[in-house]
Amino acid sequence: MGLFDFLKKKGDAPLAGADVRSRADNPLAAGPVTRLALDTEAERERQREIARATAAKIDAIELEMTSAIFDDDAWAGTRRPPAAAGAPPPDQDTDLLPGPDEMPDAAATPSSAPVVEEAAILYANDQLDAAALLLRTSVRDQGGERLPWWMLFDLVQIMGLEHEFESIAIDYASQFETSPPTYRPVADTSHAPDRQFAGAIPTATLSGRLDDGPLARAQLARAAAPGPLVRFEFQAITAVTAPGCTLLLDALQALRKAGRELVLAGADHLVAVLRPMLAIGDRGAGEAPWLLLLELLLLTNREKDFEETAMDYCVTFEVSPPSFEAPRHAATSLAADPATAGDRFLLPAVIRGDSAPLLAAIAGHAALHPVLVLDGSRLARIDYTAANALAAHLHALAQDGREVVLRDLNHLVVALLRLLGVGDQVRLYAHKY
Repeated sequence: MGLFDFLKKKGDAPLAGADVRSRADNPLAAGPVTRLALDTEAERERQREIARATAAKIDAIELEMTSAIFDDDAWAGTRRPPAAAGAPPPDQDTDLLPGPDEMPDAAATPSSAPVVEEAAILYANDQLDAAALLLRTSVRDQGGERLPWWMLFDLVQIMGLEHEFESIAIDYASQFETSPPTYRPVADTSHAPDRQFAGAIPTATLSGRLDDGPLARAQLARAAAPGPLVRFEFQAITAVTAPGCTLLLDALQALRKAGRELVLAGADHLVAVLRPMLAIGDRGAGEAPWLLLLELLLLTNREKDFEETAMDYCVTFEVSPPSFEAPRHAATSLAADPATAGDRFLLPAVIRGDSAPLLAAIAGHAALHPVLVLDGSRLARIDYTAANALAAHLHALAQDGREVVLRDLNHLVVALLRLLGVGDQVRLYAHKY
């Protein structure tokens, strides 16, 4: 029995089954839970304690694992030699790296699994159900390589299959003895103008001690620039103050209520900075850090975490708990990234058919920047014709000696572009599971 086999209930439906449902008796796959309900239902309280113990056990084990043994960034499961302290990985240009604490993920490398290319082609031809079936079969029968799992995670999120994602995540945790990934809603792939926006993104970069001083105010003023999207950089924040939390909270709430789409780089990092400040019953930190934490959980659509934190806030300050309201546009939460705001060109949610206007915009942006960084954090779909045109365009830019980097792509897009030869001259970075 694997170390994490206890996470799976006996008699679970096989991964390739057509009907995958959330398991009511599985604490990691259960629906939203509130403490008021748990106080009156002893069985659900017991399940929650099991979930807490499970999470604690996973965290403790992960601390003992070295990254060389379980490296989620390695596509082919190969080890990477540990880098010297402060030194960038050998395949990365130091011009893109601000420091050792903000190192980017390793560039994606080819996979040895034939299913990867087959699934990428099906995905590019809009045959999502066929691609999902192929990947389900692969992870069930040959589950040793992680890339097919990651592609399947991306695909079921694009398809909006949250229950299936949760079931696959439990199997993934059992297979690789690691924490299961979290479901993140994928950007709407409709043809609405704000969903098809492409170009440079207004960005607020916050660093050091978050307060309400002139530097923070100037950065947040940049975020208020006109446009459908705005990007926040949180990964360099080291500490927060109550006035700083209030300032950022007001900015985030105003942008959300205005219908702006938010791209939050380092949201998990800021959450980690806030949580140690907060304890049930302790009002010393004030309400602002609590409310900022709740806003971040709401923006990133983490309803279960929001409900639990809201109840802690309610108990601490003896007020009614805030209600979870799904944001109009769930924010994209990204890991730390070495590229600055002005360097990033945001790709739209969907690229299909004639992409000449998009390619012209990319060329214009490239003319202004020595390093072309394309942001694929919202890119959910690209068809085969558009992918071929993009591949040829990027190849031409690279042939001219320009450095080209694509970041935060889903694993299906990376596999497709590699199949078309893009990875030979362009660096591709998939988002991390």
